[in-house]
Amino acid sequence: MLSLDICASVHFCKNCSSLSPDLKSFPSPAAFSLSTHRHRQLQLRSQFLAPLSAAHFSSEAVKDEFLAAEMAEDSGLDSELDEEEFSSDGGDEDEEEEAESFDVQEFEREAKEAVKEFSDSLSRELKIEDEVPNQKRTRGRQQPRITTVSNIPDHLLPRVAIVGRPNVGKSALFNRLVGGNKAIVVDEPGVTRDRLYGRGFWGEYEFMVVDTGGVLTVSKSKEDVVEELAVSTTIGMEGIPLASREAAIAKMPSMIERQATVAVEEASAIIFLVDGQAGLTSADVEIADWLRKNYSHKYVVLAVNKCESPRKGIMQASEFWAFGFSPLPISAISGSGTGELLDSVCSHLEKIEETESHKAGEYIPSIAIVGRPNVGKSSILNALVGEDRTIVSPVSGTTRDAIDTEFTGPDGQKFRLIDTAGIRKRAAVASSGNTTEGLSVNRAFRAIRRSDVVALVIEAMACITEQIAERIEEEGKGCLIVVNKWDTIPNKNQQTATHYEEDVRAKLRILSWAPIVYSTAIEGNSVERITVAATLVEKERSKRLSTATLNQVIREAVAFKSPAKTRGGKRGRLYYCTQAAIRPPTFVFFVNDAKLFSETYRRYMEKQLRTSVGYTGTPIRLLWRSRRKSDKDDGKDAFLAKQTSSSQVDKKLAVAT
Repeated sequence: MLSLDICASVHFCKNCSSLSPDLKSFPSPAAFSLSTHRHRQLQLRSQFLAPLSAAHFSSEAVKDEFLAAEMAEDSGLDSELDEEEFSSDGGDEDEEEEAESFDVQEFEREAKEAVKEFSDSLSRELKIEDEVPNQKRTRGRQQPRITTVSNIPDHLLPRVAIVGRPNVGKSALFNRLVGGNKAIVVDEPGVTRDRLYGRGFWGEYEFMVVDTGGVLTVSKSKEDVVEELAVSTTIGMEGIPLASREAAIAKMPSMIERQATVAVEEASAIIFLVDGQAGLTSADVEIADWLRKNYSHKYVVLAVNKCESPRKGIMQASEFWAFGFSPLPISAISGSGTGELLDSVCSHLEKIEETESHKAGEYIPSIAIVGRPNVGKSSILNALVGEDRTIVSPVSGTTRDAIDTEFTGPDGQKFRLIDTAGIRKRAAVASSGNTTEGLSVNRAFRAIRRSDVVALVIEAMACITEQIAERIEEEGKGCLIVVNKWDTIPNKNQQTATHYEEDVRAKLRILSWAPIVYSTAIEGNSVERITVAATLVEKERSKRLSTATLNQVIREAVAFKSPAKTRGGKRGRLYYCTQAAIRPPTFVFFVNDAKLFSETYRRYMEKQLRTSVGYTGTPIRLLWRSRRKSDKDDGKDAFLAKQTSSSQVDKKLAVAT
């Protein structure tokens, strides 16, 4: 489900004067090169008033008399809403028809239904492929747990770190504890590299679970490290010298271990995970010694994974008594033994009570940082939060999972930053046959879906692709374009940014409404502009037009350019317009026939809304709904029945007096 926040639409004012302002306050006919007769037809007419001829405005006295009568009649109506109908051409035969009347309440209901139908249809269209690899499907695939989430901030909750050597099932256990499939689980070592956080629940306890990369403490050759971590030395590294590639690969194990060390240091409890099927290894011994030596003041529970059989599990766990911890046989796939594990962990955690300030539930916008591999996404995240939250390396594909991080800006505004894996072209991902990369791309697309604003990062000296831009627009997310590595542009002058922006606009026409920010994340230059622009985009995305503004924009748009006639002589007529949703702003137009409004005219209407109101950094949805003749008659009959009932009540009151 797309993030369309259904809201009450803008309502027309009961007072007729707000709908049909004094002709002096409306732009003069000369402003649009229209006759007085046509200018009168462009006014919003009150309910059930037939179009008037030009003779009605032959004198000021007659005009004033008519306006007074019109206001008096409108003030007596029970309906709080008035009809909005726009005549497309004063010279058409439609000019002689009476203004059709509609049930506005029905319009509002239909507008919300239209938004929901469009949202559901788009969700099905953008459905992301199933993430289970074409390997053996396990019965342990998790479904998200339905749990009442508290409003306690993440940084206040106690943390439980999962550590161990590669490929012992840390990510599978992480998914089991947090519910769902947040971490990528593939039967190969070195998939997880950064710290991955998720909320876990057990009874009355709530805590943060931290997944870490495998700790490689045993000396290995360079070839073994490359194989162990599945590091690519070619993809996305064509422009990097061979010596730099080898140096980056050599540093990768220490970077992963540093992330695991940070997770252990900030944790209240540690789950030391080993592989019961593989048995005791030298790497496990080194990790156990490291934990006893440096973190003896923390609670450590030894979990022996892959013990699916209870009888064999006790035997498999028995050899790990040599570590000096009490081994607990579990199975992250089937879930056996995880209850006892959580009982043991929670017994050493502090219970955090939810206070009144937490219950307020502050809204925190999410910013997804997306782009192609090696454009500097992780560098931007680290520069914003002021720490090495994620691994930054020239090695392409370093980031695998979508990494969530809470961040507070200089002005006190809170954000949730989401670092994602690099997204290559679909054909390149499919031809590589790399399951992990495919899952990483799916995680990136899911991060776009659950975000509010997307920071599309492009490299200043690299080419631009439209694949990600199309997905952002289709998902209806706010967007800003971040041109990173701006320092690599040689011989910059005052016109460089202008010419570069023109080039970006020409290649990303679908995001013509997105602001552009220039930065150099590795040096920390201008990264604060990203959050400033994101704040502006989020405000624009949540904007809701007032009645007067919406009416004025639509009136002027139709007055300046009416829908073109078809070959059959028909012309589109606009009956009613309402803003039915925000995030993104969604407008529903009720017309006589949606087919009469060409794609060109629909783009023109969107352009008029942007020109008059703004909406910087957010897409706009315009939904067009046709009204059949029967629908019009039903609405008119309902109103006439209401008027008849009202007149009967008035007669009874007169007799009673």
